[in-house]
Amino acid sequence: MADDSSDYEAPTRREYMKYGGAVVGGGLLAGCTGSGSSEPPETTTDGASDETEATDSKSTETTADTDTPTEAGAYSVTMEPMGAVEFDESPENWVSYLSTYGDMGIALGKADSLQGLWDPEGMPNVFYDALPNVDVSFEDVSPVSGNGEFDKEIFYELDADVHLFDPNWIGVLADDWGDEDIDEIATRVGPFLGNYIRRRGADWHDYQYYSLYEAFEIVADAFDERKRYETLASIHDGMQTTIGETLPPSEDRPSVGLVSVNSNFEGATFYVYPVQEGNNHKQYRDLEMRGAFDDHIEGSYGEFDYEQLLEIDPDAIVFQYGFSHVSTEEFESRMEAIREDSVGSQLSAVQNDRLYRGGTSYQGPVINLFQTEAAARQFYPEAFGEWNGIETLREDSLTLFDRQRVADIINGSL
Repeated sequence: MADDSSDYEAPTRREYMKYGGAVVGGGLLAGCTGSGSSEPPETTTDGASDETEATDSKSTETTADTDTPTEAGAYSVTMEPMGAVEFDESPENWVSYLSTYGDMGIALGKADSLQGLWDPEGMPNVFYDALPNVDVSFEDVSPVSGNGEFDKEIFYELDADVHLFDPNWIGVLADDWGDEDIDEIATRVGPFLGNYIRRRGADWHDYQYYSLYEAFEIVADAFDERKRYETLASIHDGMQTTIGETLPPSEDRPSVGLVSVNSNFEGATFYVYPVQEGNNHKQYRDLEMRGAFDDHIEGSYGEFDYEQLLEIDPDAIVFQYGFSHVSTEEFESRMEAIREDSVGSQLSAVQNDRLYRGGTSYQGPVINLFQTEAAARQFYPEAFGEWNGIETLREDSLTLFDRQRVADIINGSL
């Protein structure tokens, strides 16, 4: 990888933005891992990416920490592992690694200034398309890595004011990145702000985890968008209240199997998951889902064939990444392969037409609202309304949240 950036002598590209609280090059970034990580690279384009991470463990969540201004116009936000990150004014151009933080920025009305994502084509546009008068496009958004590699020059080219992802995750993905590389980009381009909240228990993540809305609050404060955050949080809280009041008794809930839509359908090998702690399965935990595979998998995933699926025989099967990584035609083609298999056709979920497209595990606040509603209607149609496919996501009388209100927040009509 060419790296002429080390010849730069300017102390920083932006004097008004400071990377505070932790000096990465000095080894003060808690839990930072460079080469030699025990985990292989993960890929968001493959639902089987879950196999790269360690078993989950629960972690105590704490309230987001936003500091008061330190001088006229200046303010800072605090998030592990970076510590305090100080701003003299709200960042404009920004980069997000995962769609988790990408969705946060979009929710805050910053879609037009998004410069880069790991996988722009993997963003679930179907959800943004379901919002009235919201236009979100990723055509001009650059991928920030390829094949799990990060070229330092892309960060200089994108010239972002802030990078919304956990800097330690770069060390997990790219063996050739160390503390000094992360420190260089943080000081000469723009700071990092993010925490890998997707799943709990990775051995490299030995610092605080955050819930979705704890992380979202910190990002909103970094962009000076407190009102947008509070309004979206109130919509989320209202939906959670409705769910809690409407959920059927536990004995009336179906068992649901989580399977990756990127499984090897031709080879009849399926990646299956338990319901996990972390942001990746937030909607399922909020819906108190009965995970069919929870007691049959040691670790974060398993590989089952048709016979093993039939032995457990979930009432319904949800195919994770079904909204984000395959088209409707591709999804139906894969479901047809199950229906035509001599053993697969015996599954209760097949016989009762309960094979569903599921959500991405990289969800921010807007994506989570839609994915929660979709799952509620898939699992509990008598309580929340029948699921009739993608069109169900559009406004009707049975929605769990107000699409127009969310669109107004994104568009700045508060």
